[in-house]
Amino acid sequence: MSKKKKKYYTVWKGHHTGVFDSWNDCKAQITNFEGAQYKSFESFDAAKEALKGNYKDYIGKTKTFKSELSAEQLKKIGQPNYNSISVDAASSGNPGKMEYRGVDTKTKKQLFIQGPFEEGTNNIGEFLAIVHGLALLKKNNSNLIIYTDSRTAISWVKKRTCNTKLERTAKNEKLFELVDRAINWLKTNSYKTTIVKWETKAWGEIPADFGRK
Repeated sequence: MSKKKKKYYTVWKGHHTGVFDSWNDCKAQITNFEGAQYKSFESFDAAKEALKGNYKDYIGKTKTFKSELSAEQLKKIGQPNYNSISVDAASSGNPGKMEYRGVDTKTKKQLFIQGPFEEGTNNIGEFLAIVHGLALLKKNNSNLIIYTDSRTAISWVKKRTCNTKLERTAKNEKLFELVDRAINWLKTNSYKTTIVKWETKAWGEIPADFGRK
């Protein structure tokens, strides 16, 4: 079994800022901190250098990706359609603080971002991100497609429901209000946008990935 590579975590906004050498130490700085900003790096020097910069310049940036699929498999899958937007969500804990965003697949320019929300899950975030994307594209009369790496979220959108087991509480009421609005939008709107599964094993992390952990 290959040894897991050590990571270093930069925290731009948290209870304490700086570079931390374990996920647990990083998590302690961002838990229950509104608007926490953090990301993992492969080396201490990279993490330290990032701390001098802006969080928004680093989210979504990952190391060079090399697929482990065969040439035949890669040929069969093909390349991404860059005439698209990509959406993704990130949560620290399950449930935990959650946020989601959408970007231009080719340029990675951020088109929208929402959160963080208290006591959310990654699946809920992925679902909301797709619906947000659908509404945006319909409003702009755009023919772009949407990429997501969540089969669960795709299924929920097709069924026009959010089949989460997360309990609705006072703490996550604002999040569930968004869920209710998303479900209502799906039930009262038609759309022609194609939702496509992002092939992570062939292409690497989806461009909207927050690149934190």
